[in-house]
Amino acid sequence: MSYYVTRVELHYATCQDYESLHAAMQRVGFSRFIVGDDGETYRLPTAEYVIVGDYDIAAVRNAAAKAAETTGKRFAIVVTKGANVSWQGLAAA
Repeated sequence: MSYYVTRVELHYATCQDYESLHAAMQRVGFSRFIVGDDGETYRLPTAEYVIVGDYDIAAVRNAAAKAAETTGKRFAIVVTKGANVSWQGLAAA
């Protein structure tokens, strides 16, 4: 299985727009949290999401785009696929 770390930037957005995005991303399977090798759960940086599975990277991007479209804002998306994810300084959830 792979991790798909996805960043969605909403252009000219408010905090409420991002709250709507978070809910829409969750509905299509993305999470704002990641679990470390230590079993702890960590919060991803603002506007970053993760989904784990065996997906086509374009399908992950398209799912994120459909979620972002629900906000009515212009947006930009970057999806990175990897089997391993490393981080430092994320807050415990």
